[in-house]
Amino acid sequence: MSKVIGVRFKEGGKIYYFDPLDFEIKTGDGVIVDTARGIVFGDVAEAPHTIPDEQLVSQLKPVIRVATPEDHEQRRIYKEKEKDAYGICQAKIEEHGLVMKLVEVEYAFNGSKIMFYFTADGRVDFRELVKDLASIFKTRIELRQIGVRDEAKMLGGLGVCGRPICCSSFLSDFIPVSIKMAKEQNLSLNQTKISGICGRLMCCLKFEQSGYESMHKIMPRTGKEVITPDGNGIVVDNNVISETTTVKVQLADGTFEMKTFPFRELFDKSGKPYGEECEGCGNCCPAAAQEPYENSEPVEVPSEPDNADGGTDGDTL
Repeated sequence: MSKVIGVRFKEGGKIYYFDPLDFEIKTGDGVIVDTARGIVFGDVAEAPHTIPDEQLVSQLKPVIRVATPEDHEQRRIYKEKEKDAYGICQAKIEEHGLVMKLVEVEYAFNGSKIMFYFTADGRVDFRELVKDLASIFKTRIELRQIGVRDEAKMLGGLGVCGRPICCSSFLSDFIPVSIKMAKEQNLSLNQTKISGICGRLMCCLKFEQSGYESMHKIMPRTGKEVITPDGNGIVVDNNVISETTTVKVQLADGTFEMKTFPFRELFDKSGKPYGEECEGCGNCCPAAAQEPYENSEPVEVPSEPDNADGGTDGDTL
């Protein structure tokens, strides 16, 4: 077991573990740590606690110190400078006629480097731009091309649900999302209706996927013959949200009628009730024989390709 603290460098960013040593640290404190990007100011997201050693992906680096009032003031000063740097860089981009969109500017904690994040449809030759910026700021300049999902994470905004988008509020990592998830959740495959403000498939499709998968295992599949309280019938549709099944029931006079039942009131042809998920291999489950959806292979939606400087995630150390 190792004693660690969780440190976040950006709001909504990833949490990285560091060795707190003997410092008294609590959630919300600022700390100065040494990373692959140099000396960085971070905010404590997780108070000191212990985790199994196998959860550590690399050797822990120790906290240099708890942030002092001077450290907080220095960070505030550079935050103010970022606004001016953004305007200067934007003017230079227009001056050079570069087809790129400036998203964010970030100063290193000690001012030794300035990072400019931008989006573009393809590769951009920004060598002359870097020279101009270096002559103005007299420090190391780094331009980093990011994807549209990273842009949404940095800028934030409101989703179609009316709440702040997940990636900028709590989602630390981008999760793979596929069109198969939208199909399994019976959503419209209209791209505009299942895409977020970044133009990619909404991350929230992943959140409910496990619930749909578990329900599909215990609900009768479409086309299955079932026994209902009103007689035998054929399953036409399932509603996972309301946990109901629509069945085409044959009435006593030989006609058919569409009726909806709670799926737990239905039985298969052998008289076994639905809603009891077995613990075995799954071959006897009602959904086991369900044919896969057409084009059901997952289509991951990664960030845009990196530029030569590498990295699409500003939180990567």
